[in-house]
Amino acid sequence: MRIISYNVNGIRAAIKKGFFDWMKENDFDVLCLQETKAHKEQVPVEELEAMGYHHNWHSAEKKGYSSVAIFSKQKPDFVEAGCGIKKYDSEGRILRADFGEVTVLCCYFPSGTTGDIRQDFKYEFLADFHKWIKKLKKERPKLIIVGDYNVAHTENDIHNPKGNKKTSGFLPEEREWMTKWFKSGFTDSFRHVNPEKTEYSWWSYRANARANNKGWRIDYQSVSDNLADQIKEVYHMGDAKHSDHCPVYMEIKI
Repeated sequence: MRIISYNVNGIRAAIKKGFFDWMKENDFDVLCLQETKAHKEQVPVEELEAMGYHHNWHSAEKKGYSSVAIFSKQKPDFVEAGCGIKKYDSEGRILRADFGEVTVLCCYFPSGTTGDIRQDFKYEFLADFHKWIKKLKKERPKLIIVGDYNVAHTENDIHNPKGNKKTSGFLPEEREWMTKWFKSGFTDSFRHVNPEKTEYSWWSYRANARANNKGWRIDYQSVSDNLADQIKEVYHMGDAKHSDHCPVYMEIKI
């Protein structure tokens, strides 16, 4: 299974930048998109269907905000939007698709960059999400949880760790959550394959950051530990430039 996780920062804008053409040039089994900022009726889904993709959406109540989608060549056996917690589900942050005994979750974690209120909301989400996953894992033990986590885990995941130690996305509490997450039965697929490699998945639009590769790795493909040995390849598709993020590619034997 070839799985892509990609924060497209507005799917309609990405389409104008050649996103659908890029999809046609590649052969992906599952695409998990975050921050689509759209409802299904706002997107030319007939083009997706012509490419052979089933498409499922979880859009925010607020138009043009947040939202996630999963496109897959295989029709999922089961699809569920949200985690049952209204304050997160109203923002369109979690979408589940089951393929056989494997469950794929496409997630867009909150950002805390706009101030204390949203940072507190982010901490609440992290705690509630982990509790929810623990319950889901008892029912569905083979999990692949991909998306924009909005946290750079280690100093090897950010271009300027010292200068960003007080910046949302690299705060000690957020990084500690990631450490606990990866000790609770989940594997960071990129680090599993590339223990020391430095690659980024997001760059600011400011100060020519992408050209200078001054980025952050905040997009992850976590897999439950029982699937870790089946990970074949993981890398960042930096040449895809439809967004301020790039896609994360994972090939896993299912």
